[in-house]
Amino acid sequence: MGSFIGHVIPGTLFLLIGLWHSWCSLVRFVSNPKSFRMRVWNPVPGKFKHLELYIIVFGGFIDLCIEFLVSTHLKIIVNGSLNPSHLNNFEHSGMLLMFFIFGVIALVSEKTSILPLPEGVLCFIASTAFTTEFLLFYFHSTTHIGLEGYYHFILVILIGLCVVSTALGALAPTSFPIDLCSGISITLQGLWFYQTAFTLYGPMMPEGCELKPGNEISCGSNEAAVHGSILANALLFTHVLIVLAAIAGVYVYLEGRFRRRSVFSTTLQEDLE
Repeated sequence: MGSFIGHVIPGTLFLLIGLWHSWCSLVRFVSNPKSFRMRVWNPVPGKFKHLELYIIVFGGFIDLCIEFLVSTHLKIIVNGSLNPSHLNNFEHSGMLLMFFIFGVIALVSEKTSILPLPEGVLCFIASTAFTTEFLLFYFHSTTHIGLEGYYHFILVILIGLCVVSTALGALAPTSFPIDLCSGISITLQGLWFYQTAFTLYGPMMPEGCELKPGNEISCGSNEAAVHGSILANALLFTHVLIVLAAIAGVYVYLEGRFRRRSVFSTTLQEDLE
């Protein structure tokens, strides 16, 4: 993942899933608050009911192949052991494998009678995948220093929110705030992957810092590193503000839409009576 495209690909997957999860959570709650239930994945109306799960499975598999096969140039074993030059890619592959396994289990559970699992169990499996990601980046980020380490530290916090909110969904399956928090956390994680790509490997590199050969981020002075960290904080707050404002706007829109529909149905029923 130590590249622009290496952060954009998983960022796109998390962003799509997070936005879809947040939208579905809002729609299900506004349409019928009393029957609201937590969902670790959300069906798409029509023929593509399991599209979200297919995106997780195939998206995770493609990214897994990129990390494990393409990035290593198929030089996986060297002198009888894992290639020491690509240990990062092997770590990322393990994380992606967990999301791939979650998607496969969820598909098997939903489409067959071989492994019928309740929603709570699927929540715990998804939480396990996020926990794997959390541990990877937590220990992985200790090898990063300076600005790069700080961006990974923020990512670890956002992943931790995904772990907690998904696990709590199994313990409180009727909680709308927990379900919505899960969608927001996944969305923010996807956005931060994008932000990391554009900042550390793209055109938004802070002044005084540069990307050196070997994908090493270096800041010319302590002041430049501090400035970069402060900028990261401001960008994170901006992401949170934008996402929360969007959630509030969508909620107001859906509330008005379903309220008008409810009033119309009530009026129609009274006229018929």
